Amino acid sequence: MAKERFLRSLRLLAEAYQAFERLSGRHVRELGLTPAQFDIVATLGNTPGMPFRVLGERTLITKGTLTGVVDRLEARGLVERVASDVDRRSVTVRLTPAGDREFRRVFEPHIGHCKRGFAGWSVRDLAALEDQLTRLRDGLVEATREPAPPGAPSGSARTARGSRPRARP
Repeated sequence: MAKERFLRSLRLLAEAYQAFERLSGRHVRELGLTPAQFDIVATLGNTPGMPFRVLGERTLITKGTLTGVVDRLEARGLVERVASDVDRRSVTVRLTPAGDREFRRVFEPHIGHCKRGFAGWSVRDLAALEDQLTRLRDGLVEATREPAPPGAPSGSARTARGSRPRARP
């Protein structure tokens, strides 16, 4: 792979990400939420709620930030924490009725707003982009894996953070 081509590709990837973040973030803030709050409300929308751990896995929010964002949404009356009847250590986060109304108010308009960045893209274009992004993500996940210790069974490589990579949705 040519170094110059690789660097150009990285730059374009970063610029596309930053442009999307500007497009999305500005609109979410106009709707009265932060991007992290929107991510949680959107993830919980149309679900009965989910354990805190699962919410952390499904959002783009780091574990350290997640608790504070959920605290702020709870203070606004948009989410609630419910302790599990089976395992008191497990806490489910779910939208309140006000949170469900907020989800319905913001989700579709925001998706419509973000689609503007893809105006003129065909279904075939989007499928090709999805294929390439999946390939890129998988390659990056694979590159973060540490080699398995000598003598370890096949498939026991760990990610750089010490856990198994997430399964694809």
